[in-house]
Amino acid sequence: MNTALNEFSGTVRRAVDDYHMISEGDCVAVGISGGKDSMLLLAALAHLKTYYPIPFTLHAITIELGFEGMDFTPVRTLCKDLDVPYTCLKTDIKEIVFDIRKEDNPCSLCSKMRRGAINDAIRAQGISKLALGHHFDDAVETFMMSLLFEGRISCFRPVTFLDRSGVTQIRPLLYAGEKKIASLAAELQLPIVENPCPEDKTSKRYEIKKLLARMSADYPDLKSKIFGAMQRMPLPGWEVLS
Repeated sequence: MNTALNEFSGTVRRAVDDYHMISEGDCVAVGISGGKDSMLLLAALAHLKTYYPIPFTLHAITIELGFEGMDFTPVRTLCKDLDVPYTCLKTDIKEIVFDIRKEDNPCSLCSKMRRGAINDAIRAQGISKLALGHHFDDAVETFMMSLLFEGRISCFRPVTFLDRSGVTQIRPLLYAGEKKIASLAAELQLPIVENPCPEDKTSKRYEIKKLLARMSADYPDLKSKIFGAMQRMPLPGWEVLS
């Protein structure tokens, strides 16, 4: 057993316990983009499943956007090694967003279409719980984006029930930082599928990521304080339950 993965799954377990993310008998679909976050989330949940006192099962699922050169074969192999069923669905989202509609803000439409596709796919298989790879840094960045670009104090919730689809989204990586995720994913040699999306380094989120990096150079605990404030206010859905 990898000691680092065992310790990391403990961090995941703390988030799962604090926000009651998993109930007995749940089948949890893990949204797999192929990036380091979702790949490590899959590995950590597969390990957590082996000792967690509340029994649950996993099903990995990928929504292919249609970008050329993205090969998910290594992901399928990993899922087989982990004994996790894997579904990979091809879509024309890239063509619609970039080629047909030529969106000025493609991230918004792409995200909406991906959410709809994955929710439909898991519901078709009788699954109603979806684990997403959003982590500590994503939460802080989302909070700052809402504050600076919209003038709102807001963020996604650790657990979100979607009325229209009947799907409950959970975010078990909430207490894990991006640097730790990248380091452990490399140590475990997890298969990473690079995303060639042209918006990857030009989005508003990327702007906020760079801003927080500059501010953290002077205030190293800035992100921890923002995250703590979100729990203490608390933002809706952010109050620790356990």
